[in-house]
Amino acid sequence: MIPRTLEPEVMDSDEEALTYDHMDHRDVNARFVSDLLAVAPSARRVLDLGAGTALIPIVLASRAQECLVTAVDLAPSMLRQGAHNVARAGLVGRISLVVASASDLPYAAGDFDAVVSNSLVHHVPNPGALFRSAARVAGGRATVFIRDLCRPDTEREVKALVERYASGESEAARELFRASLRASLTIEEVRDAVEGSGLSGASVTMTSDRHWTLVRAAS
Repeated sequence: MIPRTLEPEVMDSDEEALTYDHMDHRDVNARFVSDLLAVAPSARRVLDLGAGTALIPIVLASRAQECLVTAVDLAPSMLRQGAHNVARAGLVGRISLVVASASDLPYAAGDFDAVVSNSLVHHVPNPGALFRSAARVAGGRATVFIRDLCRPDTEREVKALVERYASGESEAARELFRASLRASLTIEEVRDAVEGSGLSGASVTMTSDRHWTLVRAAS
């Protein structure tokens, strides 16, 4: 099995932000929002952890007209690009961009109806801290919806996934995807990290050939 090889926790250069922003995330982001809304159709206050350049908050706010999104990321360069994207989408009043660590959130339980994240966990050296932070903010009532890549067993599988999903991307973008796959957790590692986090009742399942998803529905 491929050992986990960490990426930098923060991608904080304008070049990296632009490379990430220019990758084609449309299908993945659209599916994430559809799956989230199926679980939490009436969530009005949503906290997005590791929001990057705010692509998912834009899709979510565009589809759920009453939704207000707080988009958190530790990289100012990502949020600077995100601010351009939000302004271009005409959603400045509905998406707030905040520089903060997802593992040490400046919010209290009850502030949000849903706590969500896409493709952040593989950047975090200690995923258990992130799950505990999400559990604290979500409290006992908010929906928690977290998705990320699952680390393949072999380099052959890494190569196949890169060819399948990033063949049309730049080599820099393809290398980002390779590195992300190698930095990701296996589903067993995710379940181990979630255990004891406070996310009681959460399910962790494979939801595509490369993604796992954690869901805890609102109570």
